[in-house]
Amino acid sequence: MARLKHRLKHTDDRFAIHVCTIPSATVTQAMAAAGADGILIDMEHGAVDYGTAHAMIAATAGTDCAAIVRIAENDPAQAKRVLDLGAEGVCFPLIRTAEDAARAVAAMRYPPRGVRGFGPFIAQSRWQSSLPSFREDSEDHLICVLLIETREAVENIEAICAVEGVDLLVTAMFDLTTDLGHMGDFNHPDVIDARMSIEKAAFTAGIPLSSNALSEEMALDLFQRGYRGIAGFDLLWLREKTAAFKSWTKT
Repeated sequence: MARLKHRLKHTDDRFAIHVCTIPSATVTQAMAAAGADGILIDMEHGAVDYGTAHAMIAATAGTDCAAIVRIAENDPAQAKRVLDLGAEGVCFPLIRTAEDAARAVAAMRYPPRGVRGFGPFIAQSRWQSSLPSFREDSEDHLICVLLIETREAVENIEAICAVEGVDLLVTAMFDLTTDLGHMGDFNHPDVIDARMSIEKAAFTAGIPLSSNALSEEMALDLFQRGYRGIAGFDLLWLREKTAAFKSWTKT
């Protein structure tokens, strides 16, 4: 386990992460077994509570799938709790400034490097560690993911990228187009300009980028632009496959 951070920093590997809004360890286990590089357990928009999040994290055991949790806000208390459930990474929403980014990084580290409180009673089993050695076994393997989804974040993107400890940026296109006043219009000139600003800053800083891909064509476009990761959505896959299956009954 805990291989994704190494891949992010020391390889040019492409990776696929699935946003899981369905509160189900069974769904998570199936996706991890199918070869997902990461599962983003959604506690911001999904129906996942802390007990289910722990079960979903545990369901990735025995695979190379990284269990990352998207928390509801940039709150050290929320980050601490999901890390203590054994999450390999935390995804922080609505990062707007370098100060926001620094707060997120600090939430993932113990003093003196950060502000995380110590209590990995559950996580030590997930990491096959012990209380005395937990910090050394885990801290440098954790993944800090920041969502870039507002006009303000784009305006501050170079400063955000300069914060040490950011492992992955996600260009959250649905939120970004909404904040820019062009909901769902990925090709609007304002959206394209914002996206290019994010890409330029991230590539210059050497921070991997990921974004949502709803089709193979979208994925190929992202990779051609230099993105390392693509993100899918469990509910969208389920609806798409269900509709396709229903189409087989039509004459």
